[in-house]
Amino acid sequence: MPEPTPEHHLPGAGRTPEGGAIADTGMGGAMDLATAEGETLEKAPGGPQGSGPSEKARSLWSDAWRDLRRNPVFIISALVILFLVFISLWPGSITWLSPLKCDLSKAQEGSQPGHPFGFDGQGCDVYTRVVYGARTSVTVGVLATLGVALFGSVLGGLAGFFGGSGDAILSRITDVFFAIPVVLGGLVLLSVVTSNTVWPVIGFMVLLGWPQISRIARGSVITAKQNDYVQAARALGASHSRLLLRHITPNAVAPVIVVATIALGTYIALEATLSYLGVGLKPPTVSWGIDISAASPYIRNAPHALLWPSGALALTVLAFIMLGDAVRDALDPKLR
Repeated sequence: MPEPTPEHHLPGAGRTPEGGAIADTGMGGAMDLATAEGETLEKAPGGPQGSGPSEKARSLWSDAWRDLRRNPVFIISALVILFLVFISLWPGSITWLSPLKCDLSKAQEGSQPGHPFGFDGQGCDVYTRVVYGARTSVTVGVLATLGVALFGSVLGGLAGFFGGSGDAILSRITDVFFAIPVVLGGLVLLSVVTSNTVWPVIGFMVLLGWPQISRIARGSVITAKQNDYVQAARALGASHSRLLLRHITPNAVAPVIVVATIALGTYIALEATLSYLGVGLKPPTVSWGIDISAASPYIRNAPHALLWPSGALALTVLAFIMLGDAVRDALDPKLR
């Protein structure tokens, strides 16, 4: 009976896939071969037959920006908002008249060459007043949103992070503010203000708008501070300021941004409502709410004086709400 051929005499034994020889060390040779194959696979280029993608992992913000660029709702609303910001900063670029220059002889007249929107009850050019009204609405909406977001986020974030009696007191205070009707509060508080500037209206919105953002920020901070990476940083001796600024805030700010973006359109509509009721902005300030209020008695004779500022207001509020919805869909991983 022929003797069995030793393992190191078998065809192909002792050679690597590249054709090189390996030492005859029994199991050690097999281990060397496995190690070489593993190194070869690790060095294989990425591709359909490679070891996998080699690109860096994207963050939440980069994923959100990628989704927003592919969302037609975001693109359309962003273009509308950019146009509103442009005419708010440079209204003279698309109109050459003054919104305060009126001619009673042309009161309630319709569209004419050079006056596409016609004239209102005082003989003012409706097109010019609509353009300049965008400046007031955008200014009030942006400043009120910034004030509400900063004030509410700071209070809610600190209460959610430290907890205790401060958190309980803040919760009861927000309950009190939630019980105040916004329009009724505006009628009471702004009726005693005689200033013609936008600051009393902005201050009123911040006063009654911060509780919503505060609760959103509080809940986000409470959720974020329970994550493992925050507990690990705390165990390593990180200070409260470092935990808040470096670990919790970047991961808790997304819901605040979403709510603030949607609320911006709400504040623009609230300013127009208060101005329509006569307690918000007052003449000679140019505002869509003031123009809507002035044109309401002449809706049968001059409907254009009411429809154009109303349409501009509706389009602006809709653009900001659509933008907020798109941002919410991009920043909330649960909706993907």
